[in-house]
Amino acid sequence: MPTLYFAEGLPYVAVMTISLILYKQLGLSNAEITFYTSWLYLPWVIKPLWSPFVDLVKTKRWWILTMQLLIGAAFGGIAFTIPTSWWLQGTLFFFWVMAFASATHDIAADGFYMLGLDEHNQANFVGIRSTFYRLATIFGQGVLVMIAGNLQVIWRNSIPFSWSLMFYGVAGLFIALWLWHGYVLPKAEKTEKEKTRTPLHSSVFNFQSSISSLLRSFVTKFPTREVVIGILFMLLYRMPEGLLAKVSALFLVDSIHNGGLGLSPQEYGFVQGTVGVVGLTLGGILGGILAGRHGLKRWLWPMVCAITLPDIVYVYMSYAMPESLFVINVCVFLEQFGYGFGFTAYMLYLIYYSRGEFKTSHYALCTAFMALSMMIPGLFAGALQEAVGYQAFFIIVMLCCAVTFLVTAFIRIDPEFGLKKE
Repeated sequence: MPTLYFAEGLPYVAVMTISLILYKQLGLSNAEITFYTSWLYLPWVIKPLWSPFVDLVKTKRWWILTMQLLIGAAFGGIAFTIPTSWWLQGTLFFFWVMAFASATHDIAADGFYMLGLDEHNQANFVGIRSTFYRLATIFGQGVLVMIAGNLQVIWRNSIPFSWSLMFYGVAGLFIALWLWHGYVLPKAEKTEKEKTRTPLHSSVFNFQSSISSLLRSFVTKFPTREVVIGILFMLLYRMPEGLLAKVSALFLVDSIHNGGLGLSPQEYGFVQGTVGVVGLTLGGILGGILAGRHGLKRWLWPMVCAITLPDIVYVYMSYAMPESLFVINVCVFLEQFGYGFGFTAYMLYLIYYSRGEFKTSHYALCTAFMALSMMIPGLFAGALQEAVGYQAFFIIVMLCCAVTFLVTAFIRIDPEFGLKKE
């Protein structure tokens, strides 16, 4: 389980975060970076549409191993294409391959977790799987970015060559994970022979029926008003963060004459990839503890404030332009801690909305809306920032926090939901 969820987290971080720093160093504009990389959310948006197919064809163990091999090949493809003249087309293609493989790996790994462990061990390992997913985040946007920065120093600022070497190393790591999991993952499911007795046309019919039933049940489980409010909440609650997430990273590494803080890859890896992730994790842990103790309804508005108000630290940094790495670390920690604490309300609402007969499938659809809520604002965030500058952009983000408060005001939550059962 530890290495499986490390392997689940690393490609997601590479696609969503490492790609930002890579393209910034290779000279793309903020508008281009946020537009191209926001489209990479799409596999996670449409993931529920092919998750039944993963259940019907082959075993989850087979999907895990195949996707890990494909992810390793995608890392190698990125490394190979970075030094070429067609580096943008090549790297984007392999990031797309990685994104689809990673989303499919998520489906298979989560399903394998449910099949391979009984309820007692599922409870025992839930903390371990979350911890190693977070470690993959620290390793990806922290350690790997710092390694790329150090290689630039060693190789006299050869940016493409340094990033290429780093990605080759990650490709080797993923091949090792593939070999390891091929050896240690238990065969927790039926044999392939037993699984493939169903004719192909029946599997296709079952797949179509699953999708049809899933979508129908999702929109009819509540009155129309509640469905509309629920979907709007899923799409708009994180609107400020959807604008901020990619631009904040670019702000940290952008040159000072462009209005950024000018952090080196090594400094960015420590600030965002280590201190920021620790703050995010601690905020999430505290949010879970308090929601379990008093229920989501009691902590809903403090969490709304936590996920929105700390964004003001970027307004401060864009005006003050602090040179102290300590001050920058404190600001990023506060913003990420608040995001982790406030994000708890969002995740618990997804669980709350998903309750009922098809809770697993409904939750998968809710997470698709979650990915879409980050994808849509990200598509134009960079263009907006270039049009108005960093200072005005972060003020706009703060004004958008009103949308989060507005959609939260309309949702209705059972006061008992989230309370720990005695």
